[in-house]
Amino acid sequence: MTPRDLELSRISEGIMRGALAVVGLVLSLFTPVTDSQTSSPPPGKITLDIKTINGSGCPAGTADASADVSSDNTSFTVHYNNFAAKAGNGASAVDGRKNCQINVLVHVPAGFTFAIAEADYSGFAHVAAGASALEQANYYFTGQAATARVPHPLTGPFDGQWTAKDVADVLVYAPCGLDRNLNINAEVRANAGTSDSGATSFIEMDSSHASVDTVYQFNWKQC
Repeated sequence: MTPRDLELSRISEGIMRGALAVVGLVLSLFTPVTDSQTSSPPPGKITLDIKTINGSGCPAGTADASADVSSDNTSFTVHYNNFAAKAGNGASAVDGRKNCQINVLVHVPAGFTFAIAEADYSGFAHVAAGASALEQANYYFTGQAATARVPHPLTGPFDGQWTAKDVADVLVYAPCGLDRNLNINAEVRANAGTSDSGATSFIEMDSSHASVDTVYQFNWKQC
């Protein structure tokens, strides 16, 4: 091999090493999140401290909403009572929109934080032909901006159980090392629309029906 050939060989090897280094950097940028960044649920029992419950669908001082954490720390469930909106057949405009805001402090072990990854709602509704109803909610930690509401509509005629799911496009975690209350503001609406004047339409989330609860799924992360 001539001196020129040796020099060209060294240059080629240098270019190849540089290319491999760049490929390695790109791969590192797109490496999936590891367990050290997104964690399994922390050990020990998570507890909820409900600070306030208030709204037209759960007046302060009543027992119209409560909450508890699942045994595996993956979710918590809110139980609503008498949370319903109705329209038609003499119902007032106030009856047609009800909301319930829960302000809750989630006690988390040191070294962990959480976000709400998913919320599953269910309830019962009777919506006359020409009428409509909807459920919607938003979520935020105190001191942060609220998420947008995503409406889940029902169009009459409808009679039976309904379900709705909110999924976080971008998870917003509670700040590490700080106690920040989680706010959940849920709302149900009913509108008589063009239904018969004697027809009543309603939508409800009411835990007196054993199959109706609202489940909020945690996403855990180590700080």
